[in-house]
Amino acid sequence: MSHNYQVIIEKAYDAFNRRDIDKVLSLMDSNVHWTNGWEGGYVSGHAGVRDYWSRQWREINPMVSPVSIAQLDDDHVEVVVHQLVKDMNDKILMDGQVKHVYTFKNGLITEMEIQTDTDL
Repeated sequence: MSHNYQVIIEKAYDAFNRRDIDKVLSLMDSNVHWTNGWEGGYVSGHAGVRDYWSRQWREINPMVSPVSIAQLDDDHVEVVVHQLVKDMNDKILMDGQVKHVYTFKNGLITEMEIQTDTDL
């Protein structure tokens, strides 16, 4: 994979699961466009992602682990993830797979889209 996309993706999910926002943001372009899978819509930029995740982590406890990583073309990577989401009382809200598609520019994440796919 060009630009070590697999390494970047693995670092991003590891940091997300450890709640290390600064580490994940260091892998993103400052103008990143990010899907808000929790509330709907999108957030933009480091401040938008930080605010979104901070709000999310006060309400739910998501753990997201890559199952497969595939480079689609020079700038796009598809990641099938296992997503386990619990509420703050440890009740499972979601346990399944979803697909994340990342766009990269200059070795940084510029966009993330969530695709729901019945084939997963």
